Amino acid sequence: MARETGTEALARLAEERVDHRFKGLPPDAAGLTVAELTDQRRNLFTDGFATPVLALSAERLEHNLALMETYTVRHGLAFAPHGKTSMAPQLFQRQIEHGAWGITLAVPHQVRVARAFGSRRIFLANELVDPAALRWIAGELAADGDFRFICYVDSVRGVELMDAALQGAGRPVEVVVEFAAGEGARTGVRTEAECAAVADAVAATRTLRLVGVAGYEGEVPQADAERVHAWLRRLVALAVDFDRAGRFKGLDEIVVSAGGSAWFDAVADVFAEIPELGSPVLKLLRSGAYVSHDDGHYRKLTPFTRVPEEGALEPAFRLWAQVVSRPSPEQAFANAGKRDAAYDLDLPFAQVVRRGDTERPASGIEVTGLSDQHAWIRTAPEADLEVGDWLGMGLSHPCTSFDKWQLIPVAEADGTVVDYIRTFF
Repeated sequence: MARETGTEALARLAEERVDHRFKGLPPDAAGLTVAELTDQRRNLFTDGFATPVLALSAERLEHNLALMETYTVRHGLAFAPHGKTSMAPQLFQRQIEHGAWGITLAVPHQVRVARAFGSRRIFLANELVDPAALRWIAGELAADGDFRFICYVDSVRGVELMDAALQGAGRPVEVVVEFAAGEGARTGVRTEAECAAVADAVAATRTLRLVGVAGYEGEVPQADAERVHAWLRRLVALAVDFDRAGRFKGLDEIVVSAGGSAWFDAVADVFAEIPELGSPVLKLLRSGAYVSHDDGHYRKLTPFTRVPEEGALEPAFRLWAQVVSRPSPEQAFANAGKRDAAYDLDLPFAQVVRRGDTERPASGIEVTGLSDQHAWIRTAPEADLEVGDWLGMGLSHPCTSFDKWQLIPVAEADGTVVDYIRTFF
């Protein structure tokens, strides 16, 4: 039986039946396919959607995709956005259509999802020592000559485990040495000398191939512009040293990769300084949160606040809940809680109130806590909030917003739902 193509797998998402698995969708849509529901172009506010319901802005989503495409082209960067943010193959495809080199992922399950939907280039920003996962990767490489897979290594022991699991495999697995962002950082080799030892261990195998160096500048202790730039220059210097030592001989390109969602301007600055090496350099940026952006953590940290002339990302998420209780003039409760909203970095931000067809700013309204299924709301004396009102809230941290919803409506500014994004967490 022929293997399903990525295009076929994506098309098949539209054939999935809407049912009780999917929160917030109209109850009377049960039994329709996603394609049939999409074709109805229902309105988020008037056509049966039930609160709580999370929606993505169609216009802001497209804006963010286009902005990062423009940014990476302008700065000569290849782009492998981190797919763990959304785990949505439809968004992976749109990111590829907007110029992405490939997709970054974090664990083997995520790689399996991406491969099921046709991803041809995957950068695993993590160590991989699980024998079953490694054998599966080897099988994917053997079955598809166009599939490219790169992952981290950060220890001689890890190299030994990978080598043992991959004995008898065909194409070698490409690896980059992960250079830690400092003491106390997450993973990665702590010193340049230890990096060389790991690289030499890779060279002693037939199952692995060293293709570059990488790291995550977001883990730099007490990160500020000076410290992040300094660490990135050490990462580049490591690549230069490896090249001069002959560790990259025979490569079509050398991979140098970094870049979360908070310091990609620093990555652009320092990667622009990479000197000519023995092979062309793939300067690979991996920011992921940009696709939806947010109203809290990343709104404050995004580099576009430091370089406004480059443009601005727009928060694309809005969680809609309904006021279900108003026990006192100072307090209200809405029917969305920890099962629906990200809360690991910031609580949701009350933004707008809808009553009937009228929408107004949520003045004097603040979310102060979340229970499993309730938002605790403090209201100022002037706040106009009644039981039955819809409360639109912004969210912080895209990675823990996407993972609470399996099928997310994409709505235009007037509320018309034009698409549904399927996630796989």
